[in-house]
Amino acid sequence: MTDIVDELKWRGLMAQSTDEEALRKALADGPVTFYCGFDPTAASLHVGHLVQVLTIRRLQQAGHRPLALVGGATGQIGDPRPTAERTLNDPETIGRWVDRLRSQIEPYLSFEGDNAAIMVNNLDWTAGMSAIEFLRDIGKHFRVNKMLTKDSVARRLESEQGISYTEFSYQLLQGMDFLELYRRYGCTLQQGGSDQWGNLTAGLDLIHRLEPDAEVHALATPLMTKADGTKFGKSETGTLWLDPEMTTPYAFYQFWLNTDDRDISRYMRVLSFKSREELEELEKQTEERPQARAAQRALAEELTTLVHGADQCAAVINASRALFGQGELADLDEATLRAALAELPHARVGELLPVVDLFTEVGLAPSKSAARRTVKEGGAYVNNVKVTAEDAVVAGDDLLHGRWLVLRRGKKNLAAVEVAAG
Repeated sequence: MTDIVDELKWRGLMAQSTDEEALRKALADGPVTFYCGFDPTAASLHVGHLVQVLTIRRLQQAGHRPLALVGGATGQIGDPRPTAERTLNDPETIGRWVDRLRSQIEPYLSFEGDNAAIMVNNLDWTAGMSAIEFLRDIGKHFRVNKMLTKDSVARRLESEQGISYTEFSYQLLQGMDFLELYRRYGCTLQQGGSDQWGNLTAGLDLIHRLEPDAEVHALATPLMTKADGTKFGKSETGTLWLDPEMTTPYAFYQFWLNTDDRDISRYMRVLSFKSREELEELEKQTEERPQARAAQRALAEELTTLVHGADQCAAVINASRALFGQGELADLDEATLRAALAELPHARVGELLPVVDLFTEVGLAPSKSAARRTVKEGGAYVNNVKVTAEDAVVAGDDLLHGRWLVLRRGKKNLAAVEVAAG
């Protein structure tokens, strides 16, 4: 890598910068100390945050020093959303979430060497500050007319709900973060999503007012969306979280495996650490043989390994294969099987029923007569075993981990049944 700016641009990771040529020179002359902030507004990061975390990693690999900020202070306020006020969480909850987010970010960064990463918390420099000090030392340097032009603020002013003074003040806090990190660590670059551009430039303006000789920069990555217009990182079951308890590794893997062909090239460039040559070859394969889903499989495996580890990735790949008869369902551990079946149409029954009843119950057949026809034609499977008798009844020994059945009609139509008395 000869120029990190060119690399970021090729990967589609530069939406805006304050002065591209000045930033390019600063990064080339480097190393540059930079920061990116994450507010603990939930118990986990999601894949939208992953874009920022991996961009931090790229900049560190290029020789620059990252400060990863988890906002124990800004998390208590909340960046204004376009539509409505955030629900404020209590400080104890936010404190727990700070620790969880730190633990999610740390594995992606190196804390050794000349450009070792540092984790920081803006509560460290705000907790002891009085309201009077904040207004005199920070608020004095902000102009309300300029604050009103920020996109998130302007949208809220046009809404019925308006905006509270609390959320309106958020950009002062983020601006102070940049100033404080500049003074403490010599931080001269702030990185974030393009929806944060107003907050990024607020920090630049504050530093220029108080440190007129400082040369500081801002870099915004584009917000990722799906080709169909829906939000990136949203699956049918909701947000794709990095915490395995909130989004299972199986669901995480399936999200990338099911990526639209129109999106996969963009996602790979932004999220994969494969070389240009490798990515261009996968893009070529997608164009020539889209049904093979080579790019989707490659990205699903790389990201699942990165986020959840090689063992979990292997387990979910085995589960995916086993569901379609390419492996032994009985060999899957209970947690992986449960996660895989949660992604399928499913039904819960209180007793063992005839196969045709189960196929009807779970929606694989519209009626019992249709289910019998499927059996007669050789297209009905229970736990990957073909059902040959129209009056077949599953036995207790057929239950996977004592409670589950995997039903399949034909090659691709799957459903799950949980047998649980009561």
